[in-house]
Amino acid sequence: MLPFDDVIRLGIIGISQGCAYALIALGFVLIYKATEVVNFAHGDFMMFGGFAVLTFSEGLGLGFWPGLICACMAMGLAGYLVDSMIMRRIIGQSQASIFILTVAFGFILRSAAGMFWGWSPVSLDTPFDGETQLAGISIGSERIASVGAAIVLCFALYAFFARSRLGVAMQATSQNQLAAYYMGIPVRRVVSLVWAIAAVIATIAGAFMAPVTQLDSTVGVIGIKALSGAIVGGFGSIPGTILGCLLIGVIEPFSDYYFPAIKGVSAYIVMLIVLFVRPDGLI
Repeated sequence: MLPFDDVIRLGIIGISQGCAYALIALGFVLIYKATEVVNFAHGDFMMFGGFAVLTFSEGLGLGFWPGLICACMAMGLAGYLVDSMIMRRIIGQSQASIFILTVAFGFILRSAAGMFWGWSPVSLDTPFDGETQLAGISIGSERIASVGAAIVLCFALYAFFARSRLGVAMQATSQNQLAAYYMGIPVRRVVSLVWAIAAVIATIAGAFMAPVTQLDSTVGVIGIKALSGAIVGGFGSIPGTILGCLLIGVIEPFSDYYFPAIKGVSAYIVMLIVLFVRPDGLI
C-alpha cells in the first residue's frame, strides 16, 4: 500500500501530466473542429516549437519569456503557411491522403529538428527550476507551471471563442463552412488562423513540457497520448478533451507503479476500454 504522501505526489504528477497532454490535445481538437482533419504531426509541432523557444531564449539570448513570445509568433506563421500553401490544396481528397500527408509532416519536422539541433536530448532553462512545497510534499515547480499554463490557456481560449468576433467566426466555420461563407466570413483565412492558433498552443506546450521531458527530436510521440486523451473525452469537445487528458494523466503514474509491465501503454489501454464501452467518448 502506498503511503499517503506518495499517493498525493503521484496524483499531482498525474494532474500535471494530464494538463500537459491537454495543452497538446487542444490543438488537435481546434483543427479537427474547423476542418475535420486530424493533424497527426501536431505532436511534432510541439517538439519543433520547444526547439524554437530554445533557439530564441538561449541561442539568441532573449531569455525565456521573450523567447517564448517570438517562438509562438514564428510557429503561428508556420502553421498559417502550412494550411494556406499545402493543406488547402488537398481539400476534397480522401482521408487516407490527408493522413499520409500529416504523418509525412511529422517525419519532416523530426528530421529537420535532428539536423538543426542534434539527435541528443537537450535541456531548456526556464524560470520553473527547483521544487515547490505543497502541504509538506516536494513537487517540481515545472509541474505546477504546467497546471497553471493549462488553466490560463483554457480560460483564454474560452474568452476568445465566446467574446471575440474572430472566435465566433471560427465557431461558425467549424459548424458549417458553407453557411459561414454565405454570411461573409472569410472561411479560408479563418481556417488558416485556426492552424496558426493550434501551432501557438503546441509551442506553449513544448516550452512548458521541456523541463520534464527534455527536448528531443522524438518527443513529439507524446502527441499520440494527447490524441488518446482527446478520444477518451470525446474528440471534438474541448471540455471532453481536457477531462480525457486529465483522466489519462492521473491513471498513468499509478498504473506504472502498480503494473510496471505495461509502463507507457496504459493511456492506450484506457482509450481502448472507453472506445468499447462508449465509442463517442465520455462527453
